[in-house]
Amino acid sequence: MDSEKKITIKEIAEMSGVSKTTVSFYLNGKTEKMSLKTKKKIEDVINETQYSPSVIARTLNSKSSKLLGVIIGDITNTFSNQIVKGIEIVAEDKGYQIIVGNSDYRFDREETYVDRMISMGVDGFIIQPTARFRKISKKIESLGKPMVFFDSKLFDIKTNWVKTNNYEVTYDTIHQCVEKGYEKFYMITANPQLISTRLERNSGFLDALDDSEIEYDVLTINEDEEKPENIANFLNERLDFSKKNLIFVPNCWALPTVFLALKDHRHHMPNLGLVGFDNLEWVNFSSPTITTIIQPAIEEGVEVAKILIDKIEDSHEVPEQQVLDCCVIWNESTL
Repeated sequence: MDSEKKITIKEIAEMSGVSKTTVSFYLNGKTEKMSLKTKKKIEDVINETQYSPSVIARTLNSKSSKLLGVIIGDITNTFSNQIVKGIEIVAEDKGYQIIVGNSDYRFDREETYVDRMISMGVDGFIIQPTARFRKISKKIESLGKPMVFFDSKLFDIKTNWVKTNNYEVTYDTIHQCVEKGYEKFYMITANPQLISTRLERNSGFLDALDDSEIEYDVLTINEDEEKPENIANFLNERLDFSKKNLIFVPNCWALPTVFLALKDHRHHMPNLGLVGFDNLEWVNFSSPTITTIIQPAIEEGVEVAKILIDKIEDSHEVPEQQVLDCCVIWNESTL
């Protein structure tokens, strides 16, 4: 059989001497009323032709595609990789596959991926949404497909979601830094209005310092354009080494850039403190090692997949809204 030729269900049926409907039943596991002889004939033809049915073809003949659409804001960071790993653990165990799209936190890309995944017949969606996603969610709801959000909103009583305690853990960590004796604080952050996770962390930082009546400065940076020297210039103009300074970096992708920007000042650590988020793959091996707030990313992926599959299968066994606790690893970059 020519491996370049696309084999159809019709051809499989003709070669097996059965109907297209019978082949479709076989491919979708509906073989309870099928004789062993018929199953063996279809199996032999499929093996001989190395036939692999397309996702869409199988979807047309099945109530469930066993496909989950996953839309991630930024697939390049370790947090996202671990989220996907957690989703995959549950999906594989339950007999599902995942399709992953990287939105780059852009509404137009979110919309494009949703449309494409709907055309592929996904059973439901796992989404890290931007602030404008509510418009797209109405389209998904109108099609009767369940969706679960993670990491950032839409979080309300009508939606399904898994998130971490970003505000609380940030507030508590910054408050502890105040108690450790830090006197001047700096936050180097991405635009906090883009996704709710950033807003929660920013609010935790600001509220902790306002409550303690401690002064602070904020630098908002661009993920695609920011250079270490720009951050270094900002800090060089403000750092007062007669005091204990603390720099907080709430975005995991920004922490390596800030660490590079501090190359001339690392000998001041821990009196010059540095606290970031995640980056476990390197922060325990840097010099000095860096204090970080760690999200339970794999667990978050596991729980979000459990909720979606529970909704798809209408099992009602998994809580629809969950808040997971982060932890702090105190390292050499802080007192």
